Amino acid sequence: MTDHSPHGDLTVPVAPDTAACAAALEVATAYCSPALLNHSARSYVWASAYAAQRGIEHDAELLYVSALLHDIGLVAEFDSHTVDFDVAGGHVAWVFAAGAGWPAERRQRLSEVIVRHMWDTVDVREDPEGHLLERATGVDISGRHLADFTAGFQADVLARYPRAGLPDEFLACFQDQAARKPQSSPATSVRAGLADRVRANPLDHPAG
Repeated sequence: MTDHSPHGDLTVPVAPDTAACAAALEVATAYCSPALLNHSARSYVWASAYAAQRGIEHDAELLYVSALLHDIGLVAEFDSHTVDFDVAGGHVAWVFAAGAGWPAERRQRLSEVIVRHMWDTVDVREDPEGHLLERATGVDISGRHLADFTAGFQADVLARYPRAGLPDEFLACFQDQAARKPQSSPATSVRAGLADRVRANPLDHPAG
């Protein structure tokens, strides 16, 4: 499903109409801050729109649920002091999917997609949903691959899902994770200059 705001051949996607997608939104709304919730929603939008643009076949329900829950391991209620936040989020998502009645193989796929969003790259031929989420979160956090989308499309997305102070909140989360878990994926990102990339994201510095 899409809305009626076209920019070129792209429209702003909305959630697939399934019970699992509605439940994922309910969970994310209950536990995530407004900034983190909108980041999760935008991650689905960037991923779904890119897939439509490039003709990438994927499971829309799996992609949406993974996008909405991919950062659930950062929130206080599900923060883990023993494993990376993405791994913790994968476990939470597995439990969510079991409650949604998904078979074991599909639960595992959901967990994999969430863990892989922190990989540098995910091969689209092996894991289209993981590829799309990894690429989309890069767009939203650092502006990587932002040129895939027109300025008009970007403006429509931000109007619907405002940034709401995401850069400061996200960096604070990752810096906290890095300090407590120095071998974690957030620690690797922080050491690799995440703060500079986040603060330079063009999505937070609109032209004009």
